[in-house]
Amino acid sequence: MEDIRSVLSQFHTKKKKTDIQKSGEGPQAEPSTSAIPDLFFDEVILKFKISRQEIAILMCLYRQIWSRPNLYRSHGIGPLNSYQQLATALHLSIDELTHGLRSLENLGLIETVRSGQYFVRKYFTEEFDNKFGQDYDQFL
Repeated sequence: MEDIRSVLSQFHTKKKKTDIQKSGEGPQAEPSTSAIPDLFFDEVILKFKISRQEIAILMCLYRQIWSRPNLYRSHGIGPLNSYQQLATALHLSIDELTHGLRSLENLGLIETVRSGQYFVRKYFTEEFDNKFGQDYDQFL
């Protein structure tokens, strides 16, 4: 049986985080995070049986409205400036994107305010918004 030191000597020691940043290699910042209510994972996915594509679209819109700076956050509204850019970012075709948006709208998880502008509830459904006391300013 091999000695533990000989086994460990085969592996290189890990560089400290400060060494990596000083050398210009590796990540320079912590990854960003977004807060998604647990009820999305516990109830919404199970109740609505949404596809992977629909989840990706919904999460993208949700993050844009609720997790990033947004002038219309109190209204739950965010812009979708380019269908092409969103489709490319999500690795979807334009047809898949529009089908996913339509499907999410039919389920009541998003609403079109006007072309390129979407309303996404903070807690995904009217029922959950009422339960958790979320209301929205009227958008004019």
